[in-house]
Amino acid sequence: MPGHEFIPVCEPLLAGKEMEYVTEALRTGWISSSGRFVAEFEKKFAEYCGVEFAVTTNTGTSALHVACVAAGIGKGDEVIIPTFTMIATAFAVCYCNGIPVFVDCDRETWNIDVTKIEEKITPRTKAILPVHIYGHPCDMDPIVELAKEYNLVIIEDAAEVHGAEYKGRKCGSLGDMGCFSFFANKVIASGEGGMVVTDKEDLYNRCRYYRNLAFPLDSTRAYIHEHIGFNYRMSNVTAAIGLAQTEKADEYGERRRENARLYNDRLLAVKGVTTQQEKDWAKSVYWMYSILIEDEFGMSRDEVMVKLRKRGIDSRSFFVPMHMQPSLKGYGCDCSGDYPVSEKISRKGLYLPSGSGLRKEQIDYICESLIRLKR
Repeated sequence: MPGHEFIPVCEPLLAGKEMEYVTEALRTGWISSSGRFVAEFEKKFAEYCGVEFAVTTNTGTSALHVACVAAGIGKGDEVIIPTFTMIATAFAVCYCNGIPVFVDCDRETWNIDVTKIEEKITPRTKAILPVHIYGHPCDMDPIVELAKEYNLVIIEDAAEVHGAEYKGRKCGSLGDMGCFSFFANKVIASGEGGMVVTDKEDLYNRCRYYRNLAFPLDSTRAYIHEHIGFNYRMSNVTAAIGLAQTEKADEYGERRRENARLYNDRLLAVKGVTTQQEKDWAKSVYWMYSILIEDEFGMSRDEVMVKLRKRGIDSRSFFVPMHMQPSLKGYGCDCSGDYPVSEKISRKGLYLPSGSGLRKEQIDYICESLIRLKR
């Protein structure tokens, strides 16, 4: 709508000590990964997640990759993932020469359908990599039980769930390792960056080792490299922002939950609009407030997005399932089979503006605009 401010789908809220910490890093000259904010960010984030250890990385994708390497995933090993996820989940497995094995999602939370995991387990299965999608936790108890029964590693893709809880425990702390992203649209945002968290010291040390070009953890053996490692270090400047954001994480998570409450008040009764259902055992942080545009709405998802854009409202379509990705078909993944739920929500899903700094009047305008589009 002409004259109305443009509402982006997400923008970071920098309302803490970001400027103070970054200025210190620049003023002191400590801009590399050796500065104090890296260790402080790791310590603070581990405490926030309720775990013993945390390892910073330069991106969330790097966190997933280094966790897969630390878990011993190698050539031909199978890793079970949801087909409905962002491509980084699958790529992290491929980087290790492993094979992603796909599972459909459930109809209510859009997370991996835990009733369909066991049928995908084979003698080659090494790990389960559940993804907590759009801020809502996966149903982890059945996954943990399967992992114990079949001796599998659990690596949580927690890129979108900073502060979300499953039965009172923080996401990322529920498996062997949890992997986070701090991209600019996340609840905790440092522009780029990632983190692996764990309670297991051996996995912690492996992540540290491979994250830093496989430099020996024993400094007396510097420049002797027994394995292939990666330069996934986080800079002190990025960590300074991440630390400041973590100090405000509870507030930012609650802001997103409040935004979701405001959206729900207006949209739950609208025919043709389906929302992600928050389960009783879950505390979602609504990384993105996500909806499906059903046939009853009277127009397609893509038509809705175009019309919202004309009214100054940004939105994004859902991820395309992994079994439909040309890169993974070419890699050799088994992309056959039926994944009806994932295909439907990918086709019909969009997320609305969801930043922690979103205001009530903006949400009111977004909801009014969407409701007016309904035929």
